[in-house]
Amino acid sequence: MPLNDKLEITDDNRMRAAVPTIQKILKDGGSVILMSHLGRPKDGPTDKYSLKHLVKHLSELLGGVPVLFANDCIGEQARLTAGMLRPGEVLLLENLRFYKEEEKGDEGFAKKLSELGDVYVNDAFGTAHRAHASTAVIAKFFPGDKKMFGLLMESEVKSAEKVLHQAGKPFVAIIGGAKVSDKMLILENLLEKATDIIIGGGMAYTFMKADGGNIGKSLCEDDRIVTAREILAKADSKGVCIHLPADSIIADKFDAHAQTSTAPSYNIPADWMGLDIGPNASEQFCNVIKRSQTILWNGPMGVFEMESFRHGTKAIALAVAEATKKGAFSLVGGGDSVAAVNMFGLAERVSYVSTGGGAMLEYFEGKELPGIAAINQAP
Repeated sequence: MPLNDKLEITDDNRMRAAVPTIQKILKDGGSVILMSHLGRPKDGPTDKYSLKHLVKHLSELLGGVPVLFANDCIGEQARLTAGMLRPGEVLLLENLRFYKEEEKGDEGFAKKLSELGDVYVNDAFGTAHRAHASTAVIAKFFPGDKKMFGLLMESEVKSAEKVLHQAGKPFVAIIGGAKVSDKMLILENLLEKATDIIIGGGMAYTFMKADGGNIGKSLCEDDRIVTAREILAKADSKGVCIHLPADSIIADKFDAHAQTSTAPSYNIPADWMGLDIGPNASEQFCNVIKRSQTILWNGPMGVFEMESFRHGTKAIALAVAEATKKGAFSLVGGGDSVAAVNMFGLAERVSYVSTGGGAMLEYFEGKELPGIAAINQAP
């Protein structure tokens, strides 16, 4: 939950996403104890990372249900308040990350947390890839019928499973962002699933250089060029069509007010850099997206935070929305992709927007997520 300098919430999407699970428990006669992270405090309790700043807004989102707050997560106040909770009441514990034991997955810490409640519900897909005390280790202290996913986690897993294992064809994966190294494993895994892979963003230029192109000053991971060649060759052998941008919006420097031009992505002038896909690439990519039945989008096409270089990402977002309207299933995940669909007001026009950045990435890399495995394992 991002907070500004005045400690005001600037984006409550993740809080809203958790509300249906909280409301279900309250409606069914339960009381709710909420555990969460906020930021990355380095030295224990810090006011700017306190969850007390979320209490008022959370109460409003729950329709005026009072939210009690404990100034610790395992201390005496937390234990006493949790013990006195009545059906229909909500208790928010202080930031778990004030204890280093949380991120270390400490069993003793997890056991103390577990003693506050009777049932464990994990609704935090965004941290499901972390083996933290509250997201994975705590589950071992509950019997099999007393640990479960929340509604958000269920939606996340079902949407991901639909793309991974029940994808209608053609299935296009749109992979963007800065670095090949960040997306290498997901690309490898998608070669077994997708019919088409669109590559944009800064990472596209490593592929361009690997294929013999002149990319000027564009971002390039020289130590990943061999990997890029291997991915291109593997795609070719499997009949997967990899689409690289035919042209780019180029700039003479990395700046919102830089001089811009358009150039073929394989032939960018020496002192220029590609910062967005060009008009031909946008048209090329959008045509692939519009004929698809399943769409996975992870990563922007350019530096969309700067107005001069957001046209490609916006075009992709509109194409995904159009394909969805025609019946395709579209899953958007990863912080920048989610920020983009929200920026362009298109979040309601795609099938599912994931709340998990790193978690979704690791899920599509084929990794087992500790937060999911902990629920699925026998007690």
